[in-house]
Amino acid sequence: MSVPEEEGARPPLAQRWPRASKFLLSGCAATVAELATFPLDLTKTRLQMQGEAALARLGESVRQPAPYRGMVLTAVGIIQEEGFLKLWQGVTPAIYRHVVYSGGRMVTYEHLREVVFGKSEDKHYPLWKSVIGGMMAGVIGQFLANPTDLVKVQMQMEGKRKLEGKPLRFRGVHHAFAKILAEGGIRGLWAGWVPNIQRAALVNMGDLTTYDTVKHYLVLNTSLEENIMTHGLSSLCSGLVASILGTPADVIKSRIMNQPRDKQGKGLLYKSSTDCLIQAVQGEGFLSLYKGFLPSWLRMVKLFVLSNLLLLYLIYFQSVAIFLFSSGLWNSSSPKSSSIFSF
Repeated sequence: MSVPEEEGARPPLAQRWPRASKFLLSGCAATVAELATFPLDLTKTRLQMQGEAALARLGESVRQPAPYRGMVLTAVGIIQEEGFLKLWQGVTPAIYRHVVYSGGRMVTYEHLREVVFGKSEDKHYPLWKSVIGGMMAGVIGQFLANPTDLVKVQMQMEGKRKLEGKPLRFRGVHHAFAKILAEGGIRGLWAGWVPNIQRAALVNMGDLTTYDTVKHYLVLNTSLEENIMTHGLSSLCSGLVASILGTPADVIKSRIMNQPRDKQGKGLLYKSSTDCLIQAVQGEGFLSLYKGFLPSWLRMVKLFVLSNLLLLYLIYFQSVAIFLFSSGLWNSSSPKSSSIFSF
């Protein structure tokens, strides 16, 4: 006895769990983009640690301070001294971070935009709502992802420690999580969370709001349509604003996360993010807060472009699946179609 088509048909994932589907698609797109741009992130972190004045308190006034070689020469130096694949050292926790952060941020931002704030009567989404929604979404996503960010930063610096003759801290990603948890407890996994969420709030405020504003301006006031060129120009501007706003907090975050700790997991260099800020400015000057600015900006642009294009690509095929399903062109009578679009 055959089952009626209405009862046998199973809605696709996007209709059954729209938020979960959005989270999954965002996480997949961000993961691919992270793999492509991670060398820029590693270079940025290494530049942020150069000339750290606070190390003098531990008698490591860095006997021979690392030269400020710039983005390109720093990347070349890593390849020559450590090997080409070391440009991806720490990429595993970075992927973990993006699955949590990018997916959570996107879902939270869309929920706030559609449910909490809502659009105005003319279907336009006001700028102030974008600002608040972007900041809240970034803070929530970054707080949840802080443990993975902590491990990522520390693993990115392992190659430098080896060159300096210092013992390596971790054997791998899971050993890093276990060691940090054993030494500092649950609280230790959230070391540096204050500047981390500050950075996320500032970056998202600049990123999401500038991107939407520039894109709408280009579409309404120029001959450009909503295409790759428009997305690229919008990402270039939003990445610049986000980097200007977020780089100081990013430098503070990286230094707090990477600082040496005692057996109880307490930091030996900085008491707080404010203390780190003061020591950096007093010991290295104000511009030390913008170390790693260029690779940070380039990475944000490439990451945003790649992740959004990949997300649009995935959503397109998802929409095709929903259209075929709803139009009856793709239904449960075909075993192959059910296995692909009704998982």
